[in-house]
Amino acid sequence: MTENKDGGMQNAPRKRRKAVMVLFSIIGIVFICLLLIMANSPGKLAPLKDEQGNAIENSISEKVWVDINGIKQGMFIRGENPQNPVILYLHGGPGTPMLQFISYLEKNERLEKYFTICYWDQRGSGMTYNKSTDPSTMTVEQMVEDTHKVTEYLKERFGQDKIYLIGHSWGSYLGVKTIEKYPENYLAYIGIGQVTNQTESERLAYNYMLNHAKEINDKDVIKKLEKYDPYSDDFLSLDYLVKVRTGILNKYKIGHLHQGLAFTDILKSLFVFKGYTAGEKINWFLGADFSMIHLFPVILKDDLFTSSVKFDVPFYIVQGAYDYQVSQVLAEKYLDALEAPKKAFFIFSDSAHSPNMEEPEKFIEVFRKIALENPAQE
Repeated sequence: MTENKDGGMQNAPRKRRKAVMVLFSIIGIVFICLLLIMANSPGKLAPLKDEQGNAIENSISEKVWVDINGIKQGMFIRGENPQNPVILYLHGGPGTPMLQFISYLEKNERLEKYFTICYWDQRGSGMTYNKSTDPSTMTVEQMVEDTHKVTEYLKERFGQDKIYLIGHSWGSYLGVKTIEKYPENYLAYIGIGQVTNQTESERLAYNYMLNHAKEINDKDVIKKLEKYDPYSDDFLSLDYLVKVRTGILNKYKIGHLHQGLAFTDILKSLFVFKGYTAGEKINWFLGADFSMIHLFPVILKDDLFTSSVKFDVPFYIVQGAYDYQVSQVLAEKYLDALEAPKKAFFIFSDSAHSPNMEEPEKFIEVFRKIALENPAQE
């Protein structure tokens, strides 16, 4: 008994030393990670560079803060020539700005060679997110007015009478509502992953995922999906949308990217993106939740086939053939149903929900054709 007791007493200091070493190792790892995050988070965009890695003379690559309807809102503006036509890019989500991911996937050919692009972090999103933002201002009507103010800022700053408007996913819904009210501001509208009737789109996606899961005997996905009834009133809960549907869409490569998207991809793109400070990177996630809660239910209640079908702006849709996050089938039907001075539908055969990121060369070619049809100066 004495030997065991003495042995236990001798082992105790060793265990304490081991615990202390483990604790200090964890603290050291955390500290190094924090240093790496801070080093990659100066809150300033890197300059645009040519293929040889040299900064392009007179190019724009900056972070701007502007007071928009009572809220300080952030945006990134990039372009190789400030005299080029201007594009306002409306990000999706709601609440997920994507310049960090666009630049993460960026290749030598980029839209900024031919246009000056404003990537605006909308009210409640990204670096614009602020915990003091009044949730009652998170409405489509307010977002349209914010879009209008940003447009006016860009027109004045770059001396343009009209600009181009791109809307991606949620941004395509916001874009439709904006060109309805303020058509005089825009040369053309381009919807990427165009929202139409999102409730019906979600049902189509659910049925496709379940049928595909049964075809390949994916028992885990079948079990997850069969907990929900796509025709029940509570089908499109945040629990289903966030915890179930999004992961399966990406698993089957019919969500954000046809090549597939892991959560770590988003983390990597944010980690290396220098435009945000460390605090703004945290706000990116907070804003995604905040905006989704307050704005996504609005999309589910609206059907653009009945509410928004007549436009005074040339209307174009760019859609991935594998897009089930926002139905490609419904988007094409919507374009057939709407009235506009000009309209066209472009299908991208190797893309899902983000053809501008998945097939950037083709997207740039398509956009330049649209710009030639609708030039900034006649």
